[in-house]
Amino acid sequence: MTEYPRRLIEVDLPIKEISAHARREKSLRHGHISTLHIWWARRPLAACRAVILAALWPDPADPLCPAGFREEAAGMMKEWRIRRGGPQRDWNDATAVRTALLDFIADFANWDNSTNAAYLDVAKRLVQVAHESLGGEPGTRPLVVDPFAGGGAIPLEALRVGADAFASDLNPIPVLLNKVVLEYIPRYRDRFAEELRRWGHTVRELVDAELREFYPPSAEGESPIAYLWARTARCEGPGCGTTVPLIRSPILASRGSKSVSIVCRGDAATGRVVVDIVQNGRADANATVRRGSVTCPLCGYTTPSASVRNQFLGRGGGTDDAQMLCVISVTPGATGKNYRPPTRADKQAFARALATWTTLKAERTQDSLSTIPDEPLPYLRSIFNIQLLGVSEWGQLHTPRQAVALAIYSNAVRNVWPLLLAEYQDQGFARAIHLCLGLAVDRAADRMTSLCRWIHQNEALGYTFGRQALGIVWDYVEINPTVNESAWAGTIDTICDVLTTNSRLAIPSGTAAEASATRHPLPDDSASCMCTDPPYYDAVPYADLSDFFFVWLKRTVGVSHPWLAQYMLTPKEDEIVQLAERNPMYSYKTKQRYEKLMTDAMKEGRRIVSPGGIGVVVFAHKTTESWETQLKAMIDAGWTVTGSWPIDTEKPGRMRANNAAALASSIHIAVRPRENPDGSIQSDSVGDWRALLRELPVRIHEWMPRVAREGVVGADAIFACLGPALEIFSRYSRVEKASGERVELREYLEKVWAAVAREALSMIFEDADATGLEEDARLTAMWLWTLSARAKGGNGASGGGVVGDDEEEEEESTPKAMAGAGFMLEFDAARKIAQGLGAHLDDLDRVVEIKGDQARLLSVAERTRHLFGKDAEGAPARRAKKQKQLTLFEELEAAETDAGWGDVGLPSAGETTLDRVHQAMVLFAAGRSEALKRFLVDEGTGRDPHFWKLAQSLSALYPRGTEEKRWVDGVLARKKGLGF
Repeated sequence: MTEYPRRLIEVDLPIKEISAHARREKSLRHGHISTLHIWWARRPLAACRAVILAALWPDPADPLCPAGFREEAAGMMKEWRIRRGGPQRDWNDATAVRTALLDFIADFANWDNSTNAAYLDVAKRLVQVAHESLGGEPGTRPLVVDPFAGGGAIPLEALRVGADAFASDLNPIPVLLNKVVLEYIPRYRDRFAEELRRWGHTVRELVDAELREFYPPSAEGESPIAYLWARTARCEGPGCGTTVPLIRSPILASRGSKSVSIVCRGDAATGRVVVDIVQNGRADANATVRRGSVTCPLCGYTTPSASVRNQFLGRGGGTDDAQMLCVISVTPGATGKNYRPPTRADKQAFARALATWTTLKAERTQDSLSTIPDEPLPYLRSIFNIQLLGVSEWGQLHTPRQAVALAIYSNAVRNVWPLLLAEYQDQGFARAIHLCLGLAVDRAADRMTSLCRWIHQNEALGYTFGRQALGIVWDYVEINPTVNESAWAGTIDTICDVLTTNSRLAIPSGTAAEASATRHPLPDDSASCMCTDPPYYDAVPYADLSDFFFVWLKRTVGVSHPWLAQYMLTPKEDEIVQLAERNPMYSYKTKQRYEKLMTDAMKEGRRIVSPGGIGVVVFAHKTTESWETQLKAMIDAGWTVTGSWPIDTEKPGRMRANNAAALASSIHIAVRPRENPDGSIQSDSVGDWRALLRELPVRIHEWMPRVAREGVVGADAIFACLGPALEIFSRYSRVEKASGERVELREYLEKVWAAVAREALSMIFEDADATGLEEDARLTAMWLWTLSARAKGGNGASGGGVVGDDEEEEEESTPKAMAGAGFMLEFDAARKIAQGLGAHLDDLDRVVEIKGDQARLLSVAERTRHLFGKDAEGAPARRAKKQKQLTLFEELEAAETDAGWGDVGLPSAGETTLDRVHQAMVLFAAGRSEALKRFLVDEGTGRDPHFWKLAQSLSALYPRGTEEKRWVDGVLARKKGLGF
């Protein structure tokens, strides 16, 4: 293969600074493209901007770096320092120039600098020089392609830094979003926001008059801003049969000293359930539904979940016969929210909306669409559970009054299209405004479903898509769109902020197209860079989720975008996701099909990238098997992996389970086409297996300390080492053993995991000799180190939001969390860690519990009986389920009795160093100071240097706030006083 100069991303990247900016960006809303319209699993702009620059700029210190770029970079960075300040550098030193470029990238990743003209000018100039010096035609720009464009973060950042951008997606919604961001905003600039705001006001005037009768003010002049509802079920208790409101969240307000709650009680005189709104009565608040089972406040009978579910068959979610619990209102001129029972006028207003809804359901638009969406909503196990309540159409997600309001908004937006055509000669501009009005209806729809909760902590409305799923919400909130800014006026303002912010960039137009990643429309070797974030197995069912918005978009902007009419719902046949296990209708969307299509997509990406170009693939799946498959797809497609960088893109606290290991970061994998100069795939190079195995530990030893200095540890560091490790393997078309047998990627990755484990172990014990520690100690240390990626913000599993009790309940086969405390790892990751240390999980059941696809490192407290029992070898790690669970102190006392040692005796020291450290921790936790002293001094446990070395390492590894951390620190605090 022809050699090309390495790009910055293949050498270095300021991941700590980029991660900080990416995390901060998750909290930004004003002007951010994420507020244009919902799309799932968006990439932070900070990470995209930094990665694209690092992929397009060559490394000045590389011997093959064009002199023209090196000189221009040195000159511009020198001028930048004079203007902006910074450390003094030797600008004749190419390494110093590299460092200056990396510092620039780190600063430019800051959202506050993203529209700064000085940063933009430098970035664009160096991108242009790099492109031309690397062989690009003078005057042209490098082309960055994203075949899974989604929300448009990657192509937008390509335009921002001075490249051309081609964004494609199979789904019409991201295509439309990218048209706004890449084509319409650069073309129409400031005028776009001005005119959209005017037309948004026009739509509101048309709609408010129609909606006002459905949301009347109170007799006292208070304006209702929201209504709290509960679905209902019939009590199946003997002789009861009363209607029960299904209340799961009875607290309405709990901010500061303010407390408002709902109290349900049975009224024996009337035989009905009465709902009271109580001030400062939070202790009396009572839920009536728990995991789908309903407890009647009148008779006390609990109707099981299956029976409740059967009652919803044919009821379409039960929102037309739901019970209005409370009206939330505001008083003009006063602060705070009021909570009152619904009045007769409130109920009559809803009855009028219900009658209108019945009429609208039978109506159809001019293009034969139902006025209220009747397209089918599928059941996807543990993702779309709402269908279990009889919701089988997309329009049934909305309450009758919500559906009427959205239909009126939709009709108004549809009707302004001829007015737009009459006002503007440029039909493209009219189409752009009309599209954004349709997007505003979509954003309003997200706040207007029966899946929106009332958030009592800040007395605010939640969203439909608080997570990427449609679960069951029993008690929901309905906003008044005529007064609530989030429904229309605020949505228009938010979209206008996006248009205004991005108009300041003065970027050229890009291209957005509807296309499959497996059949890309661009010609061979036409792109300088492919940068993309592909779908991950079944992590996000993009097409099915997007149908929520698509059914309304067809009704609003179908007249201005007639090509949407070809789809009843978004296209799914060619979607690269795995959903076979979720619904039989997707039986063809198997894991094997996903992997084949992903390989095809990676081949297409290599085809369109020039031989000297580069690719960046973002991956963040939590299972090692998924990683192996994605890497295999890239290598089989003809890519060579040249680098991998973890960028922390998630806010702390997002994860769903404490003490569970997963990626805190998205790994950005740099790849190069494994091609000959003519563009044909290189297929005749053979690597020697023994040579690879000699080079592998050297590369890992060089790389892991590098990422550790950036604060990358645990699972993130393990995956960050894949880039340099895989460069050794993927530079060849195949690798063979001395016998001629071909080495598969899976076999090589087993060696990679082992090399990473050994290197990590040496770092954990600070290069001290760990060979004196038994395998249980080494495994525990590695396990906790793997978890430590989340110690700064709470450990957890990646991909997906919080799964509430109701969502878990609604599908019996949903995996339940493993019982007990301890530290969770995906089983395959745990197996690889153990294997890398020369251990087997099956032989370590005294410290590890395996259940299904999860493995759990037992907590120290759970090991008490094993550690102190008479027969430690035969003692069970956990007590039988039917026995009463003892506390730590009770366990210790029971073990003390069984083993026959008391306050004047000594417990027998455990067989391994880990056992002895855990024994000391339990004695400290139980307040057995004298026993601990005798154990360490008289028994001689404290004279073993490995004991203290392991204790010190565990102190650094246990997450803050855990009992284990406190206990081991307590033992270490005794060390000096005991003379050790």
